[in-house]
Amino acid sequence: MLSVLIHTDTRYPVNRKVIRQAVADVFAANNINPSTSGGEMLRSLSLDELGTAGLKLNDTDAEVSVSVVGERKMKAISLQYLGDGKKHGILSFSFEEAAGGFVNPPDGILRLGDIILCWGEVLLAAIRDDVLVDEELYLLTSHGVLHLLGKHHE
Repeated sequence: MLSVLIHTDTRYPVNRKVIRQAVADVFAANNINPSTSGGEMLRSLSLDELGTAGLKLNDTDAEVSVSVVGERKMKAISLQYLGDGKKHGILSFSFEEAAGGFVNPPDGILRLGDIILCWGEVLLAAIRDDVLVDEELYLLTSHGVLHLLGKHHE
């Protein structure tokens, strides 16, 4: 089962269904199917190994955390973890990078990591790109999930 934990303040009118759908769509596009039947257990793998093999994460639940924060909080997080103190539209913190690969979790839940979205930047990007806020939210969430799975851009 894919679990998407969403943390937000009530002042940010976030469409939670859009976030959940974006995460599910990225998993489907990369042939990652958490908690399907079968006995194969997850070993230490990168996304490239998962995706190219079309491996199903059998008997393993997956979890992604998505937080929506304001501009001040995003600057504070950016300063703490990146050292730049800038407003980023999105930040991703993958547990794979910290652990050196996906491993068998003792509780059976594969925690991929955290995605942090800056609500003000989501709104500005939607205006800039001339799209609905939900479309921008979907796009940025998908982008963050790809980063959690190990796909990076230059």
